[in-house]
Amino acid sequence: MSRYLEPFLDSLPPISDESVVEILDFLQAFILGFESFYGSQIRRYYDERSRDHLIQPERPNPLDDPPF
Repeated sequence: MSRYLEPFLDSLPPISDESVVEILDFLQAFILGFESFYGSQIRRYYDERSRDHLIQPERPNPLDDPPF
């Protein structure tokens, strides 16, 4: 869980089981719609920050220049 949400989640009021399920259904539908609408931007963001883009590939040593 995100450390930013913990204080907020600790202060949630008690609500009925039916209300909990309705809120959950809304949040899941919202997330699906959000990901559908912004999916390409989300993928681009994570692709640009992927390990493959962060680590520079090692350049091979030329054969005529030994490492020692």
